[in-house]
Amino acid sequence: MRRLILVSNRLPFTIERSGNETRLRQSTGGLVSAIKSYFEKNADTRYSFDQKIWVGSVDFSLQDLEALKEGMAQQEFNIEPLTIEENTYSNYYNGFSNSTVWPLFHYFPSLLETRREFFEAYKAVNQQFADKIVSIINDDDILWIHDYHLMLLPQMVRNKKPNAAIGFFLHIPFPSFEVLRLLPTEWKNALLSGVLGADLVGFHTHEYAQYFVRSVKMVMKIDNHFNTLLYKNRLIKIDLFPLGVDYEKFHSTNGEVQEQIDKVKSAFADKKIIFSVDRQDYSKGLMDRLRGFDQFLHDHPEWKEKVVYLQNVIPSRDEIPAYMERKRMLEELIGTLNGKYSTIQWQPIIYRYNHLEFDQLKGLYKVADAALITPLRDGMNLVAKEFVASRSDKQGVLILSELTGAASELSEAILVNPLDREEISNAINQALTMPIKEQEERMVMMQKRLKEYDVVKWMSDFLDQLLSVKKEQQKLRMKLLDENAVQKIIQAYKVAKKRLMLLDYDGTLAPFTRIPSEAKPSKVLMEQLEIMANDPINEVVVISGRDERTLDSWLGKLPISLVAEHGASIKFKGSNWQKQFNIQPGWKDRIRPIMDLFASRCSGSLVEEKDNTLAWHYRNSVPELGFTRSRELMNSISQLITNTSLQVIDGNKVLEVRQSGVDKGTTAMKLLNNFQPDFIFSIGDDATDEDMFNILNKKGFNIKIGNGATAANYNVLQQSEVLPLLSKLINSTNIKEENAYT
Repeated sequence: MRRLILVSNRLPFTIERSGNETRLRQSTGGLVSAIKSYFEKNADTRYSFDQKIWVGSVDFSLQDLEALKEGMAQQEFNIEPLTIEENTYSNYYNGFSNSTVWPLFHYFPSLLETRREFFEAYKAVNQQFADKIVSIINDDDILWIHDYHLMLLPQMVRNKKPNAAIGFFLHIPFPSFEVLRLLPTEWKNALLSGVLGADLVGFHTHEYAQYFVRSVKMVMKIDNHFNTLLYKNRLIKIDLFPLGVDYEKFHSTNGEVQEQIDKVKSAFADKKIIFSVDRQDYSKGLMDRLRGFDQFLHDHPEWKEKVVYLQNVIPSRDEIPAYMERKRMLEELIGTLNGKYSTIQWQPIIYRYNHLEFDQLKGLYKVADAALITPLRDGMNLVAKEFVASRSDKQGVLILSELTGAASELSEAILVNPLDREEISNAINQALTMPIKEQEERMVMMQKRLKEYDVVKWMSDFLDQLLSVKKEQQKLRMKLLDENAVQKIIQAYKVAKKRLMLLDYDGTLAPFTRIPSEAKPSKVLMEQLEIMANDPINEVVVISGRDERTLDSWLGKLPISLVAEHGASIKFKGSNWQKQFNIQPGWKDRIRPIMDLFASRCSGSLVEEKDNTLAWHYRNSVPELGFTRSRELMNSISQLITNTSLQVIDGNKVLEVRQSGVDKGTTAMKLLNNFQPDFIFSIGDDATDEDMFNILNKKGFNIKIGNGATAANYNVLQQSEVLPLLSKLINSTNIKEENAYT
């Protein structure tokens, strides 16, 4: 029995009272409309949800809810209401959610409030949600958490339900790291780690997704592989899912809608109509939009008495004094502009502060000559999409802020900078004078896009990706070195008569360091290698990219074999170094200047020269810059070494150039033929080790550190797991050392 559990700050309806009458009213907002439309179309048949549950807080008593049982029976969802103490809710919602997260994520840092009681309330309410969810969730349920109010919730649920399928979708912009870092460190870490409790994290645009990935890398030092992250031994996918609209619902026309169209046309028969509808919020740019309209009337007096701007503002957060103050300022400006331009028979701005019924809204969309949608910042802006979807006549012009998520999809709109009055003025004039043929061409292209990726596609896409990432996690778990696999290796180790241990060094036996020369072996590692090497049936080989001098200095006193520079030189136990090929003279002089140039262009990178290899390390660079420069450098070197005996190796935050034919795979085969073992154990962390894994495939136990695709039999996710694993092998045949390294 699979259930879908949706979680948002509020339940998808409110209770309205009029005299003695009480009724349910569906909440406004894209999420509610999208999910309601999805299930109305019976689009969930592919998932066969036995039950849909919506968890959210309520601003009315449970007694009121009980009194409306009949209305509740018609809802698509079973509900799990949360009642939250009034002061706590105010600090959580009006405080941290809308006075801290909202302004910062919308690039209004000057409005940011950083009060400790706000954050504590935010944590408390998120925990209350978590307790409710944990009490009802089953193992095969899908949990989908929505928006900025609940960014701590995914990890809180994960702590109690580690195998749950959890999706998180952010409906507002995610800011660049430079803006996010303005948050106090504790709060910043908490929000990011909270969201990473999800298996799939969704955003409206590619830009927001990339900002999130970069913030995670910079704040939490977690590396990404394209759009996946590994956090707490769990694969997490980050992707974009631009929220759509119910295209057919807006496109159709019924009698009530036609009546609304006729009324508006009758009222403004000889005038062009500009329309906008927004929530009351500073991010919507209402004041700047009015100033742009003011500029238009000033620049184009020929439109006097020939155009009317219908501005509908939806009440929002009226309990916050700052919002009511902005409402007052807005209404003052509207009054000023109407006083400035009105005539006895004409008022340029018709203002309404109220909710719109759906048929009213559709009618206004369909009758408007232009929609003026110019927020200063908006995660998506579904109003723009609704306007486009509603135009069954394929006419009308959309004027859209370039700072909305929707702008990336609706590129045929007239895109404007919402702060540029002259640009808004010119855009309005362009829209009102645009030929019908051009209007239709633009509208057809936008409508095609919206029809293909509507609310059904949006929700199906997200659920598909969530189930897909759960399958990827399962595949990874199947290759993860669990206790059963460890016991299998130990058993084979114990009964073997001749063992070959092939051990990579950097990122395997020793963690990476900021400077390569600092990665000296620890005391514990040296003791483990010595004990392992003293077993007469063991042949221990450290097979590394390090040069001869470094390996001799660090490990030369141990009774083990050493391989330098991936196989360029081999030093068998008790012997001297043996070169494995003839060095081609002069090649470094051609490659070194290019690497030096890129080191100077990428702060934190450095060039390391070995006997037979040149390496460019970028582990200490800003991640995005380092990766970009590495691709550029690899391309430059690849072109330079075409038709030569050189090769470029893309390692773990390092690019290496060496002669072809020298790799760990070829070397591993030499060692295999030399020692003739009946037990083979190899372990490594990067692309250079894959050569070894490919050669040794099915010949032994091969282990890759990290979660990437590999030819190895098993994965361990962290370098810190390597020494405990070696300790178990040592202890399995050295009983007296049994507790030495566990």
